[in-house]
Amino acid sequence: METPGSQSSLHRANLERVVRAVRLSGSLTQAEIARTTGLSAATVSNIVRELKESGTVEVTPTSAGGRRARSVSLSGDAGIVIGVDFGHTHLRVAVGNLAHQILAEEAEPLDVDASAEQGFDRAELLVGRLLDATGVDRAKVAGVGLGVPGPIDVASGMLGSTSILPGWSGTQPALALSERIGVPVAVDNDANLGALGELVWGSGRGVRDLAYIKVAGGVGAGLVIDGQIYRGPGGTAGEIGHITLDESGPVCRCGNRGCLETFTAARYVLPLLEPTHGTGLTMEKVVGLAKEGDPGCRRVVADVGRYIGSGVASLCNLLNPSRVVLGGDLAEAGELVLGPIRTSVGRYAIPSAARQLELVPGSLGGRAEVLGALALALREMGDSTLLDGAAPQPTPAFI
Repeated sequence: METPGSQSSLHRANLERVVRAVRLSGSLTQAEIARTTGLSAATVSNIVRELKESGTVEVTPTSAGGRRARSVSLSGDAGIVIGVDFGHTHLRVAVGNLAHQILAEEAEPLDVDASAEQGFDRAELLVGRLLDATGVDRAKVAGVGLGVPGPIDVASGMLGSTSILPGWSGTQPALALSERIGVPVAVDNDANLGALGELVWGSGRGVRDLAYIKVAGGVGAGLVIDGQIYRGPGGTAGEIGHITLDESGPVCRCGNRGCLETFTAARYVLPLLEPTHGTGLTMEKVVGLAKEGDPGCRRVVADVGRYIGSGVASLCNLLNPSRVVLGGDLAEAGELVLGPIRTSVGRYAIPSAARQLELVPGSLGGRAEVLGALALALREMGDSTLLDGAAPQPTPAFI
């Protein structure tokens, strides 16, 4: 029997620290595990040996700094996590294992006017189809991460007002999906998951303080502080789209005037080009035309960049992130948009914060949010089942 402070409870705590460090990072060398957990190299070596013998982790030769090392990752068959991302016009699902390997991924169109119930029905079917395609044991599914384009109330799990999926406001997405598939579901907004995806798999790797900026139907920021997503007590942290730029500017959907969103979001920007380019434009098309040299599109992209830069400067002054990652279709514009952002940051940010800032495009594109959903599922699951062996669980109710 373990008692607090006993040798056995200390050993158990150390096992959990090592498993958690590896689970969150995907793979670490033993030296990295020691630095991350604060455990001695000898303790880490003994724990890794024990976890390898139990089949919890896999150890493979690698190199670090030109020297031989051993890379530690969770066993590929230790468990499965699922990521689900709802966007303005798409549903994307990914299946991965605890070793951070993506086993299957698929996206399909989603009618913006579809009800929440229809959306979750589609998600349930797509999840079931991917699990069938991969042939994984459904009892191995440890959790699901879910992304939605709107603020999530931390206390209730309820989706707040959203103009992206208007029929979803007031629903509890995590509860609704969990009831369908019989597995715990963790939910967050798309900007936070984009930040988490880039932090774990993309352009945010190697830093612990960053902001992920997504410009689409709205404008939001996912904030990472000391390696953790910062949501705020009400779940609305990062709503930089509602920073006021012009008190006499256009009326925003939030009721204020001149918000950053009214100068940068697609539904405000695209009509500027309709007199010369016609209807049917998307931000993706505008970026493509800008890269081809279209003067009107280049001007619009540059203007959007300057406005975004004002918001980024505010983030620099308040939070001093070491890196800002630009996601969404705008990131494909490269220096056409990054250059103007840097100009505004240099003008409006505190000089020391501006000098320390690294501004980069996201490397995951439209996959950032669904991979962030996978990372969320990995973060929310516990380590007890991994250490104790597969405990009896109800069979997931997938179709």
